[in-house]
Amino acid sequence: MGLARIAHVFAAARAEGRAALMPYFTLGYPDAGTSEAVIRAIAAAGADLIELGVPFSDPLADGPTIQRSTQVALEEGMTVARCLALTGHLREAGVSQALLLMGYVNPIIAYGATRFVADAAAAGADGLIVPDLPPEEAAAHGAGEIEAACAAHGLALVYLAAPTSTEERLVTLAARTTGFLYLVSVAGVTGARDGLPHDLAAFVGRARAVAQTPIAVGFGIATPAQARAVGQLADGVIVGSALINAVTGAADPSETARIFVGALRAALDTGQSHR
Repeated sequence: MGLARIAHVFAAARAEGRAALMPYFTLGYPDAGTSEAVIRAIAAAGADLIELGVPFSDPLADGPTIQRSTQVALEEGMTVARCLALTGHLREAGVSQALLLMGYVNPIIAYGATRFVADAAAAGADGLIVPDLPPEEAAAHGAGEIEAACAAHGLALVYLAAPTSTEERLVTLAARTTGFLYLVSVAGVTGARDGLPHDLAAFVGRARAVAQTPIAVGFGIATPAQARAVGQLADGVIVGSALINAVTGAADPSETARIFVGALRAALDTGQSHR
């Protein structure tokens, strides 16, 4: 369903007066079977969209937690092809949420950009998040194929904006992104943090002034209270490292994930949106 499913998810959440919840989890962490069980659990717990991490050896946008999870997944034999197969398994198991593959450009090009997008669509993915593919370079080194292939298959290609983005760059990102615009709440890498940036509301306001799509905020959101606060500003709330931290070493990873995501969803359900 691609872009249509993503649009429907944000519209449905908006109709309920809340932000959409988008957890991130690394495919293959700590192994393929466990990651599938965890993702099915967070779907059942109330996730609206799910960001599926495609492991890569040099995840430059990610902090220590996600870096470690991707390294473990790679050591367990996770590959791009296995990530696509696992996405298909999730659809076969009845996961109906919007699924976005979050990965880096080098493995996509090595797999074959057009082939990757076609196989992602066939597996049931609705879009891609490629943090090291800025729109200014989307035509370089064959990466332009990704944008063209996503358009051809009706998949979202989500671009990221940092709080240091100029107004001119925000306009470019807002015009080129599809599905939603991903706001990085802080300059730096992913990872749970103690508090939210003091200027987050201003950043969201700058983006909303030029955005033609919903706005989702990620990086550093760790607790239900933080998720509720971000949900009052943005259309979507992305939580990754804190979920992986919760699952790591848990006796029952899928149940731990279910409880963690359920608490985030409850916080968004009780928080009043100001959007």
